[in-house]
Amino acid sequence: MRTSHKSPLQLEKNPQKPLFGSFLQGFETLMIGMIASVLIAFLVLYPKISWAQAQTPAFQSLKVINQKVKDFLTTQSAGSPGKPEITVTPMEEGAQLSYCPSPEAFFPPNSAAWGRTTVGVRCGQPKPWTVYVQANVSIIANYVVAGAPIGQGQIITANELQLQKGDLTTLPTGIFTEFNRIIGQTARMSLVAGTVLKKEMLKMPLIVQKGQSVRVSSGGKGFSISTDGQALNEASEGELVKVKVSNGSVLNGIAKENGIVEVGGSSR
Repeated sequence: MRTSHKSPLQLEKNPQKPLFGSFLQGFETLMIGMIASVLIAFLVLYPKISWAQAQTPAFQSLKVINQKVKDFLTTQSAGSPGKPEITVTPMEEGAQLSYCPSPEAFFPPNSAAWGRTTVGVRCGQPKPWTVYVQANVSIIANYVVAGAPIGQGQIITANELQLQKGDLTTLPTGIFTEFNRIIGQTARMSLVAGTVLKKEMLKMPLIVQKGQSVRVSSGGKGFSISTDGQALNEASEGELVKVKVSNGSVLNGIAKENGIVEVGGSSR
């Protein structure tokens, strides 16, 4: 009978295969566990880091600034005696400002929501900055012109008057937006048809003096708002008057009796 004998080389080589494989498998498991532990620790130690923060832009969108200016002027011109039309001069594309979560628009001194104007936009945090944007606010409304020739000393009736529509910001101060304060007044001078009527052309009493304290009133369907202000020009009843209110804004309205200035949709 023959007995099978394995060589010493075979006896040493075969048992090491499963031992080496087990070592690799254990090492792989250990590395996966370490990586998982690091990820879990990162999420626990830094909970404030989020996907939204990772997507925060580095620079401020100039379109956002331009829209902020337009929205601000829309709000500020809401009290004007007509329909505001706002044009914002876009900022140069090359301007780079750090991202601001809450930019704020404001009026620099001597600016108003009337004609050519300037609006400031500032950022408080995280990195403060301030820019100034040019804009134009047109107020489209009716105003009164002579519909027929008017002689000096003539008492004016509705037959001599006519309404035209245009941009009030391009017209001089002292114009009229309604007939009622012109009818019955006497012309100081001869006027040709088409002349834009102004207070100095008529003999009529002033009801608002420059620098006078007035009451600004605005109303609509179901609401009424009023505040104190200071008249920036003299006016007769029915004329346009500019008023500076307590927050520094300048509103445009129609002079009424007893120191009242109406803004908003109250005049046509």
